[in-house]
Amino acid sequence: MILFSTLKAFLKDKEYRDLVGTVLAILIIGTVVYHYLEGWTWLDSFYFSFITLTTIGFGDFAPETNAGKIFTIFYIVLGVGVILAFVNTLYHHYSELVKKKAKQESE
Repeated sequence: MILFSTLKAFLKDKEYRDLVGTVLAILIIGTVVYHYLEGWTWLDSFYFSFITLTTIGFGDFAPETNAGKIFTIFYIVLGVGVILAFVNTLYHHYSELVKKKAKQESE
């Protein structure tokens, strides 16, 4: 229940919505670029973009073209920072809501 209230409150704030939009834009850009540069399906391209930016990196896909490799270098540098900022912001927002709820229950 707290997760849904956290997401609802998170999306009401313009700064947070902008951050979500930025993350989605980066994932979409990566998906489109990998689809055309590497010839992967849309799902494989999105999967690779997501796995790369979350730093999981299973290794089941890797760019084979020089253009794909060069794009990946820049994509990681830009994208990982944005994804980490998103996760950090979401965590802090969630922890603030938990603290507020605990404070209200103790009163």
